Amino acid sequence: MLEELKKEVIRVAREADSLGMCKHKSGNFSIYDPATGYLVVTPSSVAREVLTPEDICVLDLDANVIEWNHKNKPSSETLMHIYIYRQRKDVRSVVHTHARYSTAFAVLNKPIPPIVYEFSYIGKCSTVPVAPYGRPGTADLAEKVAATLHNTDCCLMESHGAIAIGEDIDDAFIKAQYIEEVAELYYIALAARNGEEPPPLSEEELAKWAYPQEIKF
Repeated sequence: MLEELKKEVIRVAREADSLGMCKHKSGNFSIYDPATGYLVVTPSSVAREVLTPEDICVLDLDANVIEWNHKNKPSSETLMHIYIYRQRKDVRSVVHTHARYSTAFAVLNKPIPPIVYEFSYIGKCSTVPVAPYGRPGTADLAEKVAATLHNTDCCLMESHGAIAIGEDIDDAFIKAQYIEEVAELYYIALAARNGEEPPPLSEEELAKWAYPQEIKF
């Protein structure tokens, strides 16, 4: 069931692992299929390099397990994915990472401001906010993250990691990568300025970017 979507989840999970964004079996990935009302999600505690489509679990938005291999349970963070899909009808994929720099700011409960133009690739997001702390795997955390993502496409999770959502898994994953890149640049800028905040770019400035009209085709 939903075999192609399972393969897409595996592809991105492996790439995130290779980039160091989800070490030691951490993080989780899902895709929602509106035609069936089901989501496919990575299993709990399975190394990315050995993942197969049979390991990927299928659930509905009521948290009923529709398909699994009776060995590997769905990610313990699956409720968070489900709550996001319930909240955001436009979302088709959720990517949760434990990348180093973004997680450091999550530990500090510190939002990431738009300090470079790459921030515009993060999507509907003026600042990467921090969802309040909730114990991993709980409905409490799921509710807090979904609420934080009500009007934004990315957020940090206090003392936990980062999460990005998108119209497909590649869209969500590129946003997750940009969160980490901007977090690293923000860290470097803060260190270079002895903790003084670097000047942010305004939403208006970010919105002004356009392909140069001087280039003629």
